[in-house]
Amino acid sequence: MSEILLAEPRGFCAGVDRAIEIVERALAKFGRPIYVRHEIVHNTYVVNDLKDKGAIFIEELSDVPPGATLVFSAHGVSKAVQDEARARGFQIFDATCPLVTKVHVEVAKLHREGFEFIMIGHKGHPEVEGTMGQLSDGIHLVEDIADVARVQPAQCEKLAVVTQTTLSVDDTVGILEAVKARFPKVREPKQQDICYATQNRQDAVKLMSPQVDIVIVVGSPTSSNSNRLREVAIKLGTPSHMVDNADELQAEWFEGKSRVGLTAGASAPDILVQQVIERLRAFGVIAVRRMDGLTETIKFPLPKGLKITGDGPVEHIH
Repeated sequence: MSEILLAEPRGFCAGVDRAIEIVERALAKFGRPIYVRHEIVHNTYVVNDLKDKGAIFIEELSDVPPGATLVFSAHGVSKAVQDEARARGFQIFDATCPLVTKVHVEVAKLHREGFEFIMIGHKGHPEVEGTMGQLSDGIHLVEDIADVARVQPAQCEKLAVVTQTTLSVDDTVGILEAVKARFPKVREPKQQDICYATQNRQDAVKLMSPQVDIVIVVGSPTSSNSNRLREVAIKLGTPSHMVDNADELQAEWFEGKSRVGLTAGASAPDILVQQVIERLRAFGVIAVRRMDGLTETIKFPLPKGLKITGDGPVEHIH
């Protein structure tokens, strides 16, 4: 191997940055433990780092003691979870990505106007459960084109489509076309629901894949957007592997390969990318070249009540 080509952009997005900062600030302001419903973001390193700092990750609200501070993960939660958390009297900070919240707001608004929904997404993913859980009924999940033929809304006059924010842009286009073919009157989102960061990282992999012999994606197995990056490379005919950390790299993947493409999912911190680069240097890489690409400048505001007085900002994971 002679060279690593680094995708641009890669790694943390604004929603992930914000979610981690919410947990770190809550710990700094209120002390440990801070309870977090579900993994704050889908990355093993980030979750373990926050556990070390005093975060406790739970799935059931019954595991949280009365009066505790609770953070909702970046993926969002259902109305039932929000109601239960309030009823239990927790101090709540919502780290739901604002782009997911935008979908929730749209669902609530159109539901009041009498709409039913088709949601494109992956069954069981916490974001999908959170969005579908905004309503008690009238929202139907489709995972692929075959599902579109099977879905049975109660009526077709007022039907809207929403999507999980971390899907493959290309796959979603095909499913959306099938939805529109079956339900010609369906209302599409004014702006597509797939988030800017997911789109940008996929576009960078599309640009990078033809220029390299293999693509490595840094990301955890549970990370939807990281999995999609690997799939994008494979669809373009470039062998690709996803690794949670540098220890998972296998020397035989790189035999006969001269140029490696490297990217990271939106929940993967840069420290993991640097560790992968070091391991690849040990395998024989000589140079690291950064692709030209978009610079993301979006920053989302924090919830009220997390301002810290005293000795400056919280130290972040990078």
